[in-house]
Amino acid sequence: MANYQSPVWHPAFEEYCETIFELNEEGVDVIQARIAERLDVSRPAVSEMVKRMETSGLVSSGATIALTEEGHSLAETVVRRHRIAERFLTDILGLSWTSAHHEAGKWEHVISADVEAAMIAKLGDPTTCPHGNPIPGSAYVEPQLVALDSLEVGEAFTVRRIPEALEFSPGMLEFLESFSITPGFCGTVSGISPDGTTIVIDGSPAMVKQFASARILVEVASTID
Repeated sequence: MANYQSPVWHPAFEEYCETIFELNEEGVDVIQARIAERLDVSRPAVSEMVKRMETSGLVSSGATIALTEEGHSLAETVVRRHRIAERFLTDILGLSWTSAHHEAGKWEHVISADVEAAMIAKLGDPTTCPHGNPIPGSAYVEPQLVALDSLEVGEAFTVRRIPEALEFSPGMLEFLESFSITPGFCGTVSGISPDGTTIVIDGSPAMVKQFASARILVEVASTID
């Protein structure tokens, strides 16, 4: 697993590269408005930071904003350390999804290559974070996944990924964790409406709003008659 180690960048540069990487991962066109929404900062602040990053060779900008090779390497390292930290905080320390997500946002900027390697070894070479998102540089192999809202009533599924967009949605991680809408859990679609998808998972019903059901990625198990 390759480690990006130099030069040392300001945490703000790391956070922006991470955000661009994650938006790309979600298939979103990376424009200043999307970055502003994700980071909850003003458009002028994003514009100024993008200019600084372009001067530093981390991004190129045009109709959309793209990571350079240098920027992509930095982003991969930050994303990897964030997801490893989340896994360590949940699996080893027993923190909730929400607490782990917020703490990992701090850890990602200070974990050294040696500590990263030790955490990976302790965790047994994980391939995903607790939310099912792939750890860059790991042996992750993605199964065939579809959005929850693409399923029909009666279809059975296994939850596989909770994309970063939902991690940044207020209260979403708490909701998903409380209803066991987490990677590895199996469920069945019991209803569909314009508002979202109703499912039965771990024996309990839950109404997943459209914003979330369009983003939660699942593996279809079978069709229930």
